[in-house]
Amino acid sequence: MVKSIGVFCGSSTGLRPVYREAAQTLGETLASRDLRLVYGGGNVGLMGIVADAALTAGGEVIGVIPDFLIANEIAHRGLSMLHVVGSMHERKTKMAELSDGFIALPGGYGTLDEFCEILTWAQLGLHQKPCGLLNVEGYFDPLLKLFDNAVTEGFLKPTGRSFVLEASDPEDLLDVFATYQSTVVKKSIEQEVKP
Repeated sequence: MVKSIGVFCGSSTGLRPVYREAAQTLGETLASRDLRLVYGGGNVGLMGIVADAALTAGGEVIGVIPDFLIANEIAHRGLSMLHVVGSMHERKTKMAELSDGFIALPGGYGTLDEFCEILTWAQLGLHQKPCGLLNVEGYFDPLLKLFDNAVTEGFLKPTGRSFVLEASDPEDLLDVFATYQSTVVKKSIEQEVKP
């Protein structure tokens, strides 16, 4: 049962208002569904917007931030709980422990790193939690195309590709999460036979 959602998103807001609106809507939607928000702990960018929206709507919000980012990302001081960890890897591990599913909003390298690592953990069978992209105005279309190409080129199995859920509306994505059934995949490493 999904009770808490880990959200990966930008420490910037992006250039278009639609990204800020999507973060606010996601935060409000999580709170309205009584789903706890677990996120990167910052008070800036889309991170701050999603957290503030969930808090304003009466939701529970847990932040996880590495100590060296407290000044850069301006740690949010109004959260239900803030975990300070020692590294980016510890942040991802703690967020994974606290979350029953994961959503990525638009973001840059950090967001893509977090989302792809959590997908890799699913592929390796380390968790069976839903992983979704909130595809705001087609932001993630190039990434989805890359994943499709990885299947075409034999670097990703179709079952692995099916781990990536996607919707442009938070309600629709969370509806998919509510009925999600993981496909357990045993990841095998194929070795090339050298002549």
